Amino acid sequence: MLILLPPSEKKNTTTKPTPAINVYTGVLYQALDWASLTIAARKRGASAVVIISAKYGAVRPDQLIESYKEKIDNNAMRAPVGKVLDAIKTPLIVDCRSSTYKTVWHSPVEKTVEVRVSTVVDGVRTVVTHMSKKTRGEITRWLLQSRSMPKTPEDLYAIVSEKYPCALTPSDGQQPWVLEVIAV
Repeated sequence: MLILLPPSEKKNTTTKPTPAINVYTGVLYQALDWASLTIAARKRGASAVVIISAKYGAVRPDQLIESYKEKIDNNAMRAPVGKVLDAIKTPLIVDCRSSTYKTVWHSPVEKTVEVRVSTVVDGVRTVVTHMSKKTRGEITRWLLQSRSMPKTPEDLYAIVSEKYPCALTPSDGQQPWVLEVIAV
C-alpha cells in the first residue's frame, strides 16, 4: 500500500534538517498524530506514506527536510516526483492529496483509490476543507494501525468502513476508484 499525502501550510520552524513528519503540523498531521503511533505503525508508515512537498518533491516521513514557504510548481515537480513514485511497486495507492497536488503525478487509475471526504449539514452533503483534512489524517492513522494491510480497493473499503460511513465507486478506466467518506 502507498498512501499519498499533501504537505501542510503550517510547519514547525526548523533550524536544521528534521524528519518531514515532524515539519508538517497542519490539521491532517495533527489527526495522524505520528508521535503517538506504535513502533509497528510508524514502521508501516515509513514504507507506506509519501508526502508530496512543494519544495522537496516526494518525501518519506523520516526523510530530513527543513521548513519552507513555497507554492508547488507542478510542471517542475512532475518529473522528480514521477521518478520516485513510478519506482514504487504496490498493489494499492490510497490518494489523500488535495487537488493542487493531484496534477503533479497521475497514478495508475486501476489501483488508485481517491479519498473524498464530505460532511452532512442540515441533511445536505457538503465538503468542509478542515474536516476533509482531519478525516484524511484519521484514515491514514487507521490504516497504519490496521490488523491487515489493504491490497485492493475492496480491502480498503472494508477497513475504512469499520470507522466511517463510506461508499466505493470503481474506476471507469479513465478516473481512479473513489472512496466517498462521510466525516463523523
